[in-house]
Amino acid sequence: MFILDDLLFRPFVGIVDALHTVALNDMYDIDALEDELKENQLLYELGERSEEEYRERKEELEAELEVARDVHERLSSGRVEVKT
Repeated sequence: MFILDDLLFRPFVGIVDALHTVALNDMYDIDALEDELKENQLLYELGERSEEEYRERKEELEAELEVARDVHERLSSGRVEVKT
Protein backbone atom coordinates (compact mmCIF):
# COMPACT_ATOMS: atom_id res chain seq x y z
CA MET A 1 0.00 0.00 0.00
CA PHE A 2 2.77 2.46 0.91
CA ILE A 3 4.69 1.68 -2.25
CA LEU A 4 1.61 2.36 -4.33
CA ASP A 5 1.10 5.67 -2.52
CA ASP A 6 4.71 6.64 -3.17
CA LEU A 7 4.44 5.78 -6.85
CA LEU A 8 1.13 7.54 -7.48
CA PHE A 9 0.90 10.32 -4.94
CA ARG A 10 4.42 11.81 -4.65
CA PRO A 11 4.75 12.88 -8.31
CA PHE A 12 1.39 14.63 -8.06
CA VAL A 13 2.45 16.47 -4.89
CA GLY A 14 5.71 17.51 -6.56
CA ILE A 15 3.85 18.93 -9.56
CA VAL A 16 1.38 20.81 -7.36
CA ASP A 17 4.25 22.22 -5.28
CA ALA A 18 6.06 23.41 -8.41
CA LEU A 19 2.87 25.03 -9.77
CA HIS A 20 2.28 26.69 -6.41
CA THR A 21 5.79 28.15 -6.40
CA VAL A 22 5.46 29.42 -9.97
CA ALA A 23 2.09 31.01 -9.17
CA LEU A 24 3.44 32.78 -6.09
CA ASN A 25 6.47 34.05 -8.00
CA ASP A 26 4.17 35.41 -10.70
CA MET A 27 1.67 36.98 -8.30
CA TYR A 28 4.35 38.60 -6.14
CA ASP A 29 6.88 39.73 -8.74
CA ILE A 30 9.30 42.03 -6.90
CA ASP A 31 10.97 43.29 -10.08
CA ALA A 32 7.64 44.28 -11.63
CA LEU A 33 6.63 46.16 -8.48
CA GLU A 34 9.95 47.99 -8.36
CA ASP A 35 9.51 48.92 -12.02
CA GLU A 36 6.03 50.28 -11.25
CA LEU A 37 7.49 52.39 -8.45
CA LYS A 38 10.05 53.84 -10.88
CA GLU A 39 7.36 54.46 -13.48
CA ASN A 40 5.18 56.20 -10.89
CA GLN A 41 8.12 58.46 -9.95
CA LEU A 42 8.85 59.23 -13.60
CA LEU A 43 5.22 60.10 -14.38
CA TYR A 44 5.18 62.45 -11.40
CA GLU A 45 8.44 64.11 -12.44
CA LEU A 46 7.13 64.57 -15.99
CA GLY A 47 3.99 66.19 -14.64
CA GLU A 48 1.64 63.49 -15.88
CA ARG A 49 0.57 62.63 -12.30
CA SER A 50 -0.49 64.95 -9.55
CA GLU A 51 1.35 64.81 -6.23
CA GLU A 52 -1.71 63.26 -4.58
CA GLU A 53 -1.98 60.49 -7.19
CA TYR A 54 1.76 59.91 -6.95
CA ARG A 55 1.71 59.56 -3.16
CA GLU A 56 -1.34 57.28 -3.14
CA ARG A 57 0.11 54.97 -5.79
CA LYS A 58 3.50 54.99 -4.08
CA GLU A 59 1.95 53.90 -0.77
CA GLU A 60 0.00 51.12 -2.51
CA LEU A 61 3.06 49.85 -4.35
CA GLU A 62 5.26 49.96 -1.25
CA ALA A 63 2.67 47.92 0.68
CA GLU A 64 2.48 45.38 -2.17
CA LEU A 65 6.27 45.26 -2.33
CA GLU A 66 6.50 44.53 1.39
CA VAL A 67 4.04 41.65 1.03
CA ALA A 68 5.91 40.33 -2.02
CA ARG A 69 9.23 40.37 -0.18
CA ASP A 70 7.64 38.53 2.75
CA VAL A 71 6.20 35.88 0.41
CA HIS A 72 9.56 35.40 -1.31
CA GLU A 73 11.31 35.14 2.05
CA ARG A 74 8.83 32.49 3.16
CA LEU A 75 9.20 30.66 -0.15
CA SER A 76 12.96 30.53 0.13
CA SER A 77 12.79 29.31 3.73
CA GLY A 78 10.07 26.74 2.99
CA ARG A 79 7.59 28.29 5.41
CA VAL A 80 4.73 28.81 2.95
CA GLU A 81 1.45 27.36 4.16
CA VAL A 82 -1.73 26.94 2.19
CA LYS A 83 -4.78 27.72 4.31
CA THR A 84 -8.32 26.92 3.31
